[in-house]
Amino acid sequence: MKHFEFEYGTGTMGANLPDNTDEFIPGVTVPDPPCIPEDKLEEAYLTSIRNPIGMPPVSELVHEGSKVVFVIPDRVKGGEQPTCHRRLSMKYLLRELYAAGVKKEDILFIISNGLHPRSTPADALALFGEELYAEFWPTGQIISHDSEDPEHMTDLGLTKRGDPVQMNRYVFECDLPILIGHVMGNPYGGYSGGYKHSATGITSWRSIASHHVPSVMHRADFTPVNGGSLMREKFNEISMKMEEEMGHPFFCCDAVLDSKARQIAVFSGYAKEMMPQSWKVADKRTYVHWAEKKYDVLVFGMPQKFHYGNGMGTNPIMMMQALSAQVLRFKRVMSERCVLICASLCNGFFNDDAWPYLRECYDWFHRDQMQTLPDMDRLGEYFATNEEYIRKYRFAYAFHPFHGFSMMSCGHIAEMNTSAIYIVGAQEPGYARGMGLKTRATFEEALEDAKKKIVGPEPNILALPLTFKTAAVHLGMKNPSEDGMDAYGVRGCCG
Repeated sequence: MKHFEFEYGTGTMGANLPDNTDEFIPGVTVPDPPCIPEDKLEEAYLTSIRNPIGMPPVSELVHEGSKVVFVIPDRVKGGEQPTCHRRLSMKYLLRELYAAGVKKEDILFIISNGLHPRSTPADALALFGEELYAEFWPTGQIISHDSEDPEHMTDLGLTKRGDPVQMNRYVFECDLPILIGHVMGNPYGGYSGGYKHSATGITSWRSIASHHVPSVMHRADFTPVNGGSLMREKFNEISMKMEEEMGHPFFCCDAVLDSKARQIAVFSGYAKEMMPQSWKVADKRTYVHWAEKKYDVLVFGMPQKFHYGNGMGTNPIMMMQALSAQVLRFKRVMSERCVLICASLCNGFFNDDAWPYLRECYDWFHRDQMQTLPDMDRLGEYFATNEEYIRKYRFAYAFHPFHGFSMMSCGHIAEMNTSAIYIVGAQEPGYARGMGLKTRATFEEALEDAKKKIVGPEPNILALPLTFKTAAVHLGMKNPSEDGMDAYGVRGCCG
């Protein structure tokens, strides 16, 4: 037997699995492409910024009196080390702006939290670092996007497809909007950064509700994750509508990151032309062609705190989203009978401060003819317009209430694409059972049950330690033709 330790709460839970169990850890099992050495980062940034793809450099786009808005990702993505992409890109872009005559007082930084919690001062300090924070926070030049602020949101009408487009007015009215993004594997449409950043980070729940919903997320082109889905097309269309109405494009500065949030490459310019080039580099790190067989069992664990915050690994609805993210990324190597075995405290901690509405959503799911998570979609607008939940989003650092519905839409994907899901170590197993999951005390008990009922006596097993603590990859077969999903493997971009 092989012994593994999987994330569980704030620690780990051990598992003894058969000797033929394979293991995959991003950046370790298959090394990432080389990152840019720290002493070469300044050169890489300046070369990219001064030679943007598809548009002039910032020095030719601004002058004295120009208003500039930086759009900066929140803490969900991107690293916070001194050499992280956010801090270096801002540093070198500011240098170019000042040299072109832009005044400090004409610069604004917006943290593009979208429907995520608005950033606290501590969050902003972690994102910007002490120097930039001290320079811009006291003057009110670092703010968080507020999608419910009627004075600072603007309605741009509809895309040609009919999707509503609303965006932050500060960004809309400035002379130069700069998007700082990360080209990292993302279960929602393939990659973060580029047009995904603007289509989700500086808009409203109504715009997001055009794509983070069952009618888009439960299509065959969404799973496994790829860049050619309808969701990705909608990101592009919404962001290009923003550019059309502004009368000029975003200036993007995106970095392809490795598993430790270090820069592999830096790309700047017009997203429509830049994204295809950045994706080619990111593909080498993200779409990993490794597996030599399909797996019947995926084994992993959830920390209590990851990605979206404390409680993600215990809140039953957020647990379902995390399980589905695994399916989206690993579907290419999953057999048709595949089961998931996952450790989770599942102790009833919803974190009502961060997700004040999810306990109510969980209760709704158990009545009123709710059979599967997509049935909850009909309540999306009811929750999204709840004044108290909106007040907590705006003023108490909570997630916007519609965010939970995007999580539920994603959460159903695990049920759609697995034969069973086992939660092991649940302290309050009823919460897991309430989501249609099986519960067992240990990994070993869950595996034995799966062998007897679903996968047979000698299943192919893949262990995934650190899967929620390391920047994820989209795992595929060593021979891509064996994925069996070639129809959705071609990643589009901007039409």
